[in-house]
Amino acid sequence: MTGSQLAIARAFTSRPPGGTPHHPPRLPRPEPVPRLAEPVCALPEPGGGTEEFWAAVRDRGTPLVGPDPLGDPDHRAVTFLWRGGPGTRAVEVLPNKLGDPRDPDGNLMAHVPGTDVWHWTVRLRHDWRGTYDLYVDEGEGPAPGSAEHRRWLRTRRRTDPCNSRALPHRWDADPVPYAELPAAPRAVDWVPRPDAPRGTLTEHAVPTALPGGSRRVWLYAPPGAEDAAELPVLVLLDGEHWGPRLGLPHLLDNLAADGRTPPVAALLPDAVDEATRWAELSCDPGYADFLADELLPWAAGRLPVTADPARTVIAGQSLGGLTAAYAALRSPHRFGNALVQSGSFWWPAGPDAEWLTRELAAAPRLPVRFRLSFGTQEWVALPAARRLRDVLERSGYHDSSYREFNGGHDYLCWRTELADGLVELLGG
Repeated sequence: MTGSQLAIARAFTSRPPGGTPHHPPRLPRPEPVPRLAEPVCALPEPGGGTEEFWAAVRDRGTPLVGPDPLGDPDHRAVTFLWRGGPGTRAVEVLPNKLGDPRDPDGNLMAHVPGTDVWHWTVRLRHDWRGTYDLYVDEGEGPAPGSAEHRRWLRTRRRTDPCNSRALPHRWDADPVPYAELPAAPRAVDWVPRPDAPRGTLTEHAVPTALPGGSRRVWLYAPPGAEDAAELPVLVLLDGEHWGPRLGLPHLLDNLAADGRTPPVAALLPDAVDEATRWAELSCDPGYADFLADELLPWAAGRLPVTADPARTVIAGQSLGGLTAAYAALRSPHRFGNALVQSGSFWWPAGPDAEWLTRELAAAPRLPVRFRLSFGTQEWVALPAARRLRDVLERSGYHDSSYREFNGGHDYLCWRTELADGLVELLGG
């Protein structure tokens, strides 16, 4: 990288004025959720018994998936169910990004009168997958139908007792259930395999100039790291979720065992908490410099990691995706690859929206390769993502890639996107 290129990169220093809201733009869903009136199963008669119905549901597992009532082989009808009690007044289901906060009633389940059966059916393309939340009013809250009730109901999250498939929730211990339709990608690379040699994941406190003086970081060392000549490096943001909870080491073990990537060292910095995450994962020069100038040198003192930016990947999702792109543009001499999933390129919400896209459009091309992916259900993020894609193309980033998957803002989707991205960027 030339001195002039480095000077241009380090010009990615300023941010829009403070005071930007800590949430995405409040935009309505451009088209309604594709609800269906009829479920995929026969429901009990009003006032009738339900034991046989629920026994069959438990055997199949929820949600129930059936053929498309319109006859399209590329679509399915999906029915979400809840077994209520005598006091149940309302049940809301929110599959990831298939609900519109501006139309909360659109995700309320219907009730079979005189029974404990609540149901909600949607029509989806057969490659959809997503996590979902259930919110249940058992009769103790404000009167249904009011704005106060809608807000209160969102505090009553429940797990799905008829679905054994779940992922760890982002900010709390309760699992979040998920569904995958027949053509959706499966996260088979994340399943531990007895035939794959295993690396190690260790927790450390890394000294830093950031507030607090140190940051918790997980370090993944691949099998045989001590004998390696030079290891490619992955820096993956929101590391406390990817490492201990989602099991990133299993993915890296399996990819290396299959020869799809070389053995890779990984650095997983902790996001700390929501307030810190918003402050630091929104184009903050100090945090980007921590990643490039403190974290990578710290790792080099412990493992034989590469200094080649072409074999170094910074990855993130949502605000982490925005930060991955920003850090690579600010320090392309350290990060030659940005693996971005559902990046928050709308940031900041308000008059300075899409700041990083404008900055990138005004700068000469830098030696950074982007791998971008977004969910087709992400109606807030997708327009900004497509504008960024077009700017990259016009600016000469022809070795970068962009794809859209049928899902939302969702770790369920990001797991397979992360695996595919690492193979694309490091497997050649």
